Amino acid sequence: MNRNILKESEPVPRIQATDIFDNEVDLESLKGKKLLIAFFRHVGCPFCNIRAHTLQMAYPHLKKMGMEMIFFFESTKEVLIANHFYENMSPVPIISDPKRVWYTKFGVESSRSKSIKSHIVFLIQTTLVAKFKKLPVHWMAGEESFNTIPAEFLVDEKGVLRKANYWNNLKDRISMDVIMSFVK
Repeated sequence: MNRNILKESEPVPRIQATDIFDNEVDLESLKGKKLLIAFFRHVGCPFCNIRAHTLQMAYPHLKKMGMEMIFFFESTKEVLIANHFYENMSPVPIISDPKRVWYTKFGVESSRSKSIKSHIVFLIQTTLVAKFKKLPVHWMAGEESFNTIPAEFLVDEKGVLRKANYWNNLKDRISMDVIMSFVK
């Protein structure tokens, strides 16, 4: 299957959506700010919840430096809202995309082999870390995909993609050092 992989130095697709708290999210209103856009798997994924938690903890500092964040999950709005972890993530917009419309526009990969390998190598350790941090860990709900491989994007003040990280496994991510350098 061909993916629409975004290229650095090109504008990102314009996001116009409603988050799970019924707030309008429009990329045009974020011009002038740096942006981290993260595409995660489902609400119970320990890999994604650890990453979302880390970014949430850094958010107040990054916001003071002029960065905003938008998180996408393939879980339904109802599943996300039912989970108190995501309820407390506000003011970071969380967009539910169970039909994977935005995942497709941003070229987020679906790979059974990468997902299986990540689960074999990292699942037990990652689940223990997530449980220790009291983060949600549970099976998928509804039609969420086991095969989704997350992605993260750093976008400049003009809406131009400066860094695309299509994860190679479920623990791959843009380092916080790279994010901090980008914001500075």
